[in-house]
Amino acid sequence: MDSEWSARTRAVAAGRPHGPGEPLNTPIVPASTFEAGGDRNYSRENGTPTWEALEQVIGDLEGGHATAFASGIATLAAIIDITPVGAKVAVPTFSYAGSRGLLAHAHRTGRLVVTELPPDETDAWTGSDADLLWLESPTNPTLDVMDLKAIAAATSGRVVVDNTFATPLGQQPLSIGADIVVHSATKLIGGHSDLLLGLTIAAEPALAKELRDARTRNGATPGALEAYLALRGLRTLPVRLAEQTRTAATLAERLAAHPAVTKVRYPGEGMMIAFELPDAESADAVTARLRLIRRATSLGGVESVVERRAWLAGDAHVPAGLLRFSVGLEDPEDLWRDLASALG
Repeated sequence: MDSEWSARTRAVAAGRPHGPGEPLNTPIVPASTFEAGGDRNYSRENGTPTWEALEQVIGDLEGGHATAFASGIATLAAIIDITPVGAKVAVPTFSYAGSRGLLAHAHRTGRLVVTELPPDETDAWTGSDADLLWLESPTNPTLDVMDLKAIAAATSGRVVVDNTFATPLGQQPLSIGADIVVHSATKLIGGHSDLLLGLTIAAEPALAKELRDARTRNGATPGALEAYLALRGLRTLPVRLAEQTRTAATLAERLAAHPAVTKVRYPGEGMMIAFELPDAESADAVTARLRLIRRATSLGGVESVVERRAWLAGDAHVPAGLLRFSVGLEDPEDLWRDLASALG
């Protein structure tokens, strides 16, 4: 779409059918096979109009060439697929457990050589000789902010940025040197905790084709309904994120002043907060007393959810009392009332 329009406008207006009699919204196209003779024969190879509309919007917002996948993890699997055997990969010590788990498996099986680096030690990253740098900013679940621009400028390796937490409204990593951006559209883009879907956005068409070919080879295609729901969710991302960010900033400030809370991690924008209590027992007791905020493992929906991440095997190294808090669209005062009551 025309770059003169704001990201908020493009999120609403891009990727829509045009012309007399056309629907305003791209419909669900639950088709696997198409009549021969056109540009589309089989959806696994050629996609569907629903996937393509989603890819057009997210590609427009990120400034690259998008491909939709069955899940966020499927995007990483595709990136591994196009990475040479034996390549060196760097990943943040504190980052999404699913990503580190898949990379750890590739390391154990001899597919890749994986090294974990502290996300807040920029010198370690700029001095890395990795062939592939897997970056997150803010990181999951500790909300560390990485210097993406400095790292991308210093490396000759391929730079991948998981932009799930920031969204393309918070940052566009391709514009500062990243090669691939990935999203778990399950989270903020979908926004309603009702789908699984992943997205890659590549800076170059040739790299996008490699990722699309990997999707075809591995059958990691999105479902028709999931693509439709993700596109519908993306339309409201700007207004949802703005309201959630306002609420998160208020709650982060109040949590930082509460005597029961030992540390608050909030990067100053976005709807994710991580806050710490003295130990696992204290954190579990607080979550058990919550009435409005739900205990759940995902994030980015309209409902507020909290989770003590260290209980997961892949996040056992995270501070034991850290609670990852995904701020929803409930009234901020109701959320604070629930938190204050649970904190005691």
